[in-house]
Amino acid sequence: MKKFFTLLVILLSICYPFIVYWGLQRFEAKWILPLVLIILSLRWLSKKQESERKLVIFSVLSLLVIIMLADQQTGLKFYPVVMNVGFFALFAGSLLTNESLVEKLARLKEPELPQSAIRYTRKVTLAWSVFFIINGTIACLTALFATDEIWVLYNGLIAYVLMGMLATGEWLIRLRVRKA
Repeated sequence: MKKFFTLLVILLSICYPFIVYWGLQRFEAKWILPLVLIILSLRWLSKKQESERKLVIFSVLSLLVIIMLADQQTGLKFYPVVMNVGFFALFAGSLLTNESLVEKLARLKEPELPQSAIRYTRKVTLAWSVFFIINGTIACLTALFATDEIWVLYNGLIAYVLMGMLATGEWLIRLRVRKA
């Protein structure tokens, strides 16, 4: 049941730009806003770690501020921006501690890491932090200045392709580093 719940959250999150685009073509933004709350509520329920739940609270508060300062449609389009800011905070914030976020994830599979692996995980955490800054900036620009079509193209497709490329590139580099 937990796997199904997690899969549902992931699918809703990936489909979010398409659902918003489709919804904005047919309805007022105020009728689509509950979708954001449903996704964030599901994220809250599926996450047990405090840091992940802080990300959900940050997302809800940020979106409420954006809706109050701008409008509901802008608030809907800022969901990817808020998620990037939140992930940036998680990744970059972990660099200020003794154990980076990627190191914590690596230790789940391999509890005893050599010093070289610890240094490597810090570099990977930094790379993801930079990615979230750049991706969030582009998502922000598409939310503010681009057409709905460009917004959905970037946030519903291009951003995920870029994430996949970064993850694949890191995996290939990790294989090479392990062999050395």
